[in-house]
Amino acid sequence: MDLSACTNWLCAKRQPNGMPAGAPQDYQSVVTSGPGPSPGSSSSCDDVVPPQKNCFRLVMLGSARVGKTCLVARFLGGKFQESYTPTIEDFHRKLYRIRGEIYQLDILDTSGNHPFPAMRRLSFLTGDLFVIVFSMDSRETFEEAIRLREQIIETKINAGASSTGVGLTRKKTLPRVPMVLAGNKCDKEMRTVTVEEAQTFCDSQDSCCAFVETSAKRNFKVDEVFYQLFLVANLPLEMAPNHHKRVSASFGAPCPLPPSAPGHHGKKYHLSVKRRLSDACGVVTPNVRRPSIRTDLMIMRTKTCSLGEAPGSSSNSPIRWRRVDNGCILQ
Repeated sequence: MDLSACTNWLCAKRQPNGMPAGAPQDYQSVVTSGPGPSPGSSSSCDDVVPPQKNCFRLVMLGSARVGKTCLVARFLGGKFQESYTPTIEDFHRKLYRIRGEIYQLDILDTSGNHPFPAMRRLSFLTGDLFVIVFSMDSRETFEEAIRLREQIIETKINAGASSTGVGLTRKKTLPRVPMVLAGNKCDKEMRTVTVEEAQTFCDSQDSCCAFVETSAKRNFKVDEVFYQLFLVANLPLEMAPNHHKRVSASFGAPCPLPPSAPGHHGKKYHLSVKRRLSDACGVVTPNVRRPSIRTDLMIMRTKTCSLGEAPGSSSNSPIRWRRVDNGCILQ
């Protein structure tokens, strides 16, 4: 699959209303919502459908057997499984209610063997946040983590340039990509990567790259991995595992999140910080389906067009996307 060709074709082939030629009738809703609710998800109630600006996709990357899936399991449910099962690709969704707003976090847990390079590149282009996992007892996985970061940045730069039809000889602008390098398995006695080395590398990068030493097995600093990610992404810190109340979704319930409490606007500004944090809640959406490849290509088209039309744009918030009538712009 030539994703560059897909990007150029999708950005070029537009109908008068800004939609690609031959696009389905529901294309507007698919693209507008970014990673938004997929068909068959349980978030069918209007009061738990997040606005597009609050929808984000987190991509977990790294070599095989470094603990990507274990970190995801800890993040979603505080669980850990000793046995190893190779991951092909897993998709999860978590909904939050934070200070009266609904947020949606889609998590794409990728394979460490990357049998389909085009799919991996597609995950680079559709991802908003990234956690790159390596093992502290394996130098090869650390070197692979560095390569992955370089590939993500380069892919987003090239996609933005190709969407404008301008050659890659023009000056490249480094995109802002919130990212955490997670040094997992720090409980191992033998290490081939030091904390100082990993921290020095992240310090040499931009302000959106952080390093956290962690252990999914011991549940050591797993919360810190995602806390730092949401911090550099300028997202609500209540999205971190230990900063909100976990709600269990009831089987068959149309709305995974509980009803919002009636607002007391006159008193909300007098609540303590601890009380405001305790009001945040999150729930893992059951039976959610991964968006189709076609939907991902539409999302990729929106994001790459936006990169190309807003070169050099800087912001203190993560990349957010929306459609307009005649094209894509960066919000």
